[in-house]
Amino acid sequence: MTARTWLYFPGCKINTFMPQYGLSTRSVMTALGISLDQTELNCCGYPVRHENFAAFMVAAVRNLAIAAARGLALMTPCKCCFGNLKHADHWMHQDETLRRQINALLAKEGLAWRQGIVIRHLLSVLDEAVGTDALKTAVTRPLTGLRVAAHYGCHALRPGNITQFDNPLAPTLFERMVALTGATAVNWPLRLECCGQPQTGKNNRVAMALMTRKLDDARQADAQIMATACTHCQMQFDDGQFEYGPPTGCAPVPAVLYTQLLGTAMGLPEEALGLEKNRIPWRF
Repeated sequence: MTARTWLYFPGCKINTFMPQYGLSTRSVMTALGISLDQTELNCCGYPVRHENFAAFMVAAVRNLAIAAARGLALMTPCKCCFGNLKHADHWMHQDETLRRQINALLAKEGLAWRQGIVIRHLLSVLDEAVGTDALKTAVTRPLTGLRVAAHYGCHALRPGNITQFDNPLAPTLFERMVALTGATAVNWPLRLECCGQPQTGKNNRVAMALMTRKLDDARQADAQIMATACTHCQMQFDDGQFEYGPPTGCAPVPAVLYTQLLGTAMGLPEEALGLEKNRIPWRF
């Protein structure tokens, strides 16, 4: 994909809980010459996917139908939203009866799902639409010497046949994106495991145990920061670590959004990246 304008899907959490992700995404994309169409969209449907499948499908596919109506590919910074929208698109391809039912409901608004709607996560857009050469050129302040634990998140990788984000067992995209900033992506064994955020508010003990285990693994790899590219993962590592604190005797590992990392390497001002909104401070 070489599109220069994308339909921007921030999801429900960014504006309320993670405004720095939206701000840094818009700042970086503008600096790279990528336009974001900010037509209003609704929830991706994930909160009800396992409660009411039909409601999930209507919510998710409506966003895809808006993308089709506008003739734009859809880009989201949230890996949970990305995975959910890819699931909905998959089921629309697979189930003819479901496809007719959903399109009949969407027709009331003059909308319709069609094949070929492009859904990409932010990292893939940077990789495919911007490209390595342009990103290298944009980096004016390389983050030389910074050791980064790239945290993938679950929903973009699995199931691989649906998301088609990267190799679900041995992905390399995030590490390549980190390397383009001049930083070093460390090798850490737990990089593909869950951050624990889905359990937050349901079983905080389990949520914090999963988070702490990952942070310990990143520390053992001598990572100085954790890089995320998902709203929920950033909330877990930044808010969760701030609220519950690191283990006794351990310093926190700052969680930094990839757009903040890239924007810093591009020389963008801190206020354009929302760095002051991160609860665990980080500056380079």
